[in-house]
Amino acid sequence: MKARIGYAAWAAGMVQFFVAHWIVESAWATPYSWARNNISDLGNANCAMQSEPEPRYICSPEHGLMNASFIVLGTSLVVGAVLTGALWRSGAVATVARCLLAGAGVGFVLAGLAPADVNENQHVLGAMLIMAAGNIGLALAGIGLADDVPGPLRWMTSLLGITAITAFGLFLSHHYLGLGMGGMERVAALPLLAWMLAVGGRGLLRQKTQPPGTARERHIAQASHR
Repeated sequence: MKARIGYAAWAAGMVQFFVAHWIVESAWATPYSWARNNISDLGNANCAMQSEPEPRYICSPEHGLMNASFIVLGTSLVVGAVLTGALWRSGAVATVARCLLAGAGVGFVLAGLAPADVNENQHVLGAMLIMAAGNIGLALAGIGLADDVPGPLRWMTSLLGITAITAFGLFLSHHYLGLGMGGMERVAALPLLAWMLAVGGRGLLRQKTQPPGTARERHIAQASHR
């Protein structure tokens, strides 16, 4: 039961985030651009010209919804990292991966509580937790996932983490490779969210189709209480 809650939290957290993203960006009078605008621009509380890291005008009428969505997303990420015990191997790598993923969840909460134009330092700390700690955790998760997780999912998990870490470095160094500032930021931030949906959805489907009373189910129940 705990694992199911964790998987559901990951899947629902990711879905609500993109629904909120679409609603909030649609409310902009000046068209919002995935290439030119940061994700955080959607949560800025005030209308103003922003010069860093690239010049752009920001005015997000529904910023409150976006910041609430950041908080919900972060909470769901922490809940999933804590409750999905059956998904992981025992050992240090899996423990570190789960802690880093939970740290990314804390980062989303900090970003939602402190819009970039209200408390920049706290917001930057949140972003670092998401795109540094979270992506390192994602790369390690490929090693820390349980043996019954299919090999392609394990190596794709690590590949997503490595890709996101590389994109974060390019974003910080202002090398956008033609994707724009916002585009490169999304390459750094979205792999973690895509992974949440994929693993959360897989976990829910497996638990739904798992025959009751099997040895595998007993193993899941025992692992979820560790």
